Amino acid sequence: MAYKITDDCISCGACESECKNEAISEGEAAYVIDADKCTECVGWFESARCAEVCPVGAPVQDPDNSESKEQLLEKFKKLHPGETPVEGTY
Repeated sequence: MAYKITDDCISCGACESECKNEAISEGEAAYVIDADKCTECVGWFESARCAEVCPVGAPVQDPDNSESKEQLLEKFKKLHPGETPVEGTY
């Protein structure tokens, strides 16, 4: 399940630099997450870094983009060909 950023976003930018998939960018009113690039940090970290670093809890799981760990790992492999996922992140 990809993450999305709620209206609680204060546009601080803390999440953008944490995303190794470059799925987070600045939108018109707040930051946004590209669901096609979001792997919930599968392949990189044990949990979603954007949610961990956000001071207001704006990144949340998006029920409209539900994916299994296997699907997220496949997305990681497509986004980062030749990269090896970090042990324990999938």
